[in-house]
Amino acid sequence: MISALLFDLDGTLIDTAPDFALVLNGMRRRRQLSDIPFEEIHATVSEGARALVQLGFNLNEGDEGFEALRQELLDDYLQNLSQQSRLYPGMEDVLSWAESRGVPWGIVTNKPSRYAEPLLRDLKLAQRCASLVCPDHVKQRKPHPEPILLACAQMNANATTAVYVGDHRRDIEAGKNAGSTTVACTYGYIHPGDPAPSWGADYTVETASELVPILETL
Repeated sequence: MISALLFDLDGTLIDTAPDFALVLNGMRRRRQLSDIPFEEIHATVSEGARALVQLGFNLNEGDEGFEALRQELLDDYLQNLSQQSRLYPGMEDVLSWAESRGVPWGIVTNKPSRYAEPLLRDLKLAQRCASLVCPDHVKQRKPHPEPILLACAQMNANATTAVYVGDHRRDIEAGKNAGSTTVACTYGYIHPGDPAPSWGADYTVETASELVPILETL
């Protein structure tokens, strides 16, 4: 039996792309600009606010107006964290499976706590989550193993018998660096130039519902 089940947040546990699209295209509409296709935003979400500003306004960090747009996006996002964000289909069954077997589950994310904590509260997940580790809780962020090791310590779990599920190369690298079993989920925010099969994960799933059969073998 595994000692703990850990997830990345955006693109793995929760589909947050619709709210990022809502915010970014809302900013564009205020400037009389047309919407960016959802698929383009979906592929950029895991790269963070800077990448979204780059996509939305064709500006690079350091360009005039870039920082103001980044701050506007973050402020708007804080007000729209859970308009459309939801657990991925099949994920509730995964969480229930873990809870019914006494396996603690937690989140290790590069999303700052000022956004992650209220999002989990809004989706009624905060009380169920045994550990939430954000970049402001650690000195090193993923792919460094520190966040996963901290989450395991908080749950009294051994990292070598924990499972980490993520949708980005850095998630799989972080899990491997911590000695955990890794699962890549291709339903997340996969960048076209970095396909999941190249990450070296122990397992790969196309839907959240494929997780439980894997977990039951570990």
